[in-house]
Amino acid sequence: MQKQKRDKFIFRCQSCGGQTPKWMGRCPDCNAWDTLVEEQISSGVLKKKKSSFLPEPVLLDSVEVKETDRIKTGVGEFDRVLGGGIVDGTLILIGGDPGIGKSTLMLQVLSSLSSLGKKCLYVSGEESVRQISMRGKRLNSHGSSMFVVSETDLDSILAMVGLTKYDALVIDSIQTVFHPDVSSTPGSVTQIREAAMKFMKLAKTTGLPIFLVGHVTKVGAIAGPRIMEHMVDTVLYFEGDKSHVFRILRAVKNRFGSTNEIGVFEMNEKGLIEVPNPSAVFLAERSAVAPGSVVTSCMEGTRPILVEIQGLVSSSSGTPRRTILGLDSHRVALIVAVMEKRLGMNLTGLDIFMNVTGGVKIVEPAVDLAIATALASTFLDKPVDKETTLIGEIGLTGEIRAVGHVQARIKEACKMGFTKCLVPSSTIKQLSKIKGMTIESVSFLKDAMEVLF
Repeated sequence: MQKQKRDKFIFRCQSCGGQTPKWMGRCPDCNAWDTLVEEQISSGVLKKKKSSFLPEPVLLDSVEVKETDRIKTGVGEFDRVLGGGIVDGTLILIGGDPGIGKSTLMLQVLSSLSSLGKKCLYVSGEESVRQISMRGKRLNSHGSSMFVVSETDLDSILAMVGLTKYDALVIDSIQTVFHPDVSSTPGSVTQIREAAMKFMKLAKTTGLPIFLVGHVTKVGAIAGPRIMEHMVDTVLYFEGDKSHVFRILRAVKNRFGSTNEIGVFEMNEKGLIEVPNPSAVFLAERSAVAPGSVVTSCMEGTRPILVEIQGLVSSSSGTPRRTILGLDSHRVALIVAVMEKRLGMNLTGLDIFMNVTGGVKIVEPAVDLAIATALASTFLDKPVDKETTLIGEIGLTGEIRAVGHVQARIKEACKMGFTKCLVPSSTIKQLSKIKGMTIESVSFLKDAMEVLF
């Protein structure tokens, strides 16, 4: 008599996807607290299935590839981040904080596609059709070929897509979709992984572009297993501070384009408005003359953007504080150490505050010279000429090192009305003359301080 096998239970982490045979207060893989959830696993032996169709491997050189035109959404900043438009059969994951504007962006993108004659479907698991309609009227998002539905059942969504041919599909959000055959709750690792696999198969077999909207955790990562980010073709993060009106769409993974491009939007009561010239917007409220204010040019993909870096040095009543917003705090600490050693500025016992206006985050080393100048300006209480911009990386010995795309950075500064630019000496030979712009080269940080102050 064959014994009946019982179902087994495991505990799976909702943060990293790791599993343990028993419940623990802390995940042994990612050290997250209270993230282990019980899941049922069938212990039956899987029978091997003989496939009636086996794909035949082909030579890579024999495959003919035709350059297909990308689908332009009509939203220029969105197309820029994607690499020029939507590729057929692509699976795109969009993450961001709650209320940052993910659903608004997707509704506006589908409305733009619908106005171009594309048939689109917006599937919401968090709002009713009436609520979506109210938001669409407020945003003036409408179209004769844009359909909306409120559904969370994965089989029902796949059946709807199978009955009608659509040109684009949005799932808002992936955490609300559930498979009826999976015993775990919606939003769990198993449910998210199963839904992502189904949508990936749908996109690759039918050529339907699919957008998956995902929530993020407290640390800023997309909620669910990391394997979901590996399965999709493109991962976009919608960033921004709710206290600022600007939103930045950034690609962290893109199989069909660059991961360095960003899209800048402005949020108002009518929704998201494109910002084609971010430099003008970020510098709009810059004061004429103020110690600690410096303008530099950072590259976001192929586009140079001028930003204002502000520094403030003040006496400390206790332990010195270091508050850095929009910059790498480790990079700022390195520059402060170089200034103390090479310039003789005693910044050890002082409070240091750094900020990039507009809520922009900068990680490239080309803004090192601007950071050091902003700190020196507020330390000496001497303002920098308002028509001067700075470009350069600082080494540990105090040398100013070369950076890339200097010509494009200087052209952007000249277009915005700047007349003087400090660049590393090693790049001066590669630059061509720009009308209305005076270019000065410096080799060391000490030389830059003498020129500026």
